[in-house]
Amino acid sequence: MAVKWIGGHSSSILCLNVSTEGLVASGAERGELVLWDGGGVPAGRLQLPKTDDVTSVVFSPRHPTRLYTSHGETISLLDVRALKEPLERFHVNEEEINCLSVNETDNFLAAADDSGAIKVLDLENKKVSRSLRHSNICSSVVFRPQRPQSLVSCGLDMQVMLWNLQKARPLWTTNLQECETEEDSPQSAGQFFNPPLAHSLSVASCGNIFGCGAQDGKVRIFRVTGVKFERELEFQGHSLGVSQVLFMPEAYWLLTGGNDGKVLLWDISSHVGKQQQSPAKSLQRRKAQAPASTRKDGKRNKMASHEHAEVLPKLTIEHGEKVNWISCAEIKGSKRILVADQSSSLSVYPLPEP
Repeated sequence: MAVKWIGGHSSSILCLNVSTEGLVASGAERGELVLWDGGGVPAGRLQLPKTDDVTSVVFSPRHPTRLYTSHGETISLLDVRALKEPLERFHVNEEEINCLSVNETDNFLAAADDSGAIKVLDLENKKVSRSLRHSNICSSVVFRPQRPQSLVSCGLDMQVMLWNLQKARPLWTTNLQECETEEDSPQSAGQFFNPPLAHSLSVASCGNIFGCGAQDGKVRIFRVTGVKFERELEFQGHSLGVSQVLFMPEAYWLLTGGNDGKVLLWDISSHVGKQQQSPAKSLQRRKAQAPASTRKDGKRNKMASHEHAEVLPKLTIEHGEKVNWISCAEIKGSKRILVADQSSSLSVYPLPEP
């Protein structure tokens, strides 16, 4: 059963983040921002302009008292010790921001918006250092751990892209729809009505494995090798779109939340962990073993297709409401899953030990 955190919001909660010190921030419709202590008690509130929804909140990885929040087209930097007027405001995006990410060295912030643009802010010089772009709404952008100059993004153009801040063009791009084969999707015509619009990304702590959740209900796992990435694994547990994916600090534990009201926990370490030591060599081995006809054009081979059926969720939570955001926090010595949905309360679930 979920514990409900109530009394903080009056509108639907859209986003969550947890600081290294265990403080939880939540943003909601109509400009509502709330801080929570580990006991689920509101520790601070700020009313941003009611015309703007708070769509993303991110604590600084190096300064946990600093909170970046996006509302409308604006990014505000707040001091959580005294929630009042923002310390700084940045207005560099032209349309509503969907996602913020700060790199681990705390010197760049990326903001993805409805125009498809990703504005990368140099936080030291307080100016835009890069403008990157998708051809449709950019739904998610994430800096890679241990690679402060590298980031991945995805959008409703069905593109997943790998970027380096030295270059304005993506290093590598994959179109999720073009990756599908007839074998993957028997009802190819149905794919037109339920295309793999990409909603959410998360990068594992190793920095080389990342997951993408899409509208077709599938989760795709990719491995970065140098300046490109390849599909490592694909599985499905949601009957509707996957709105959220989140890698846990544990090696290759992944949380997913869907429009079907489910929250699932996956352990994919046996599928990706065995190649951890030398991904390049294992990739060459896999290619050498696979018949040429099954690996043409970078499409998944039959071995990967077989793996599709082997991945089963370790935990299924029937949350019941469309999931807007998921996060994870350590509360009173044990890990908890935090879920934001269409309601004004947060749901907190216990997480089994690995």
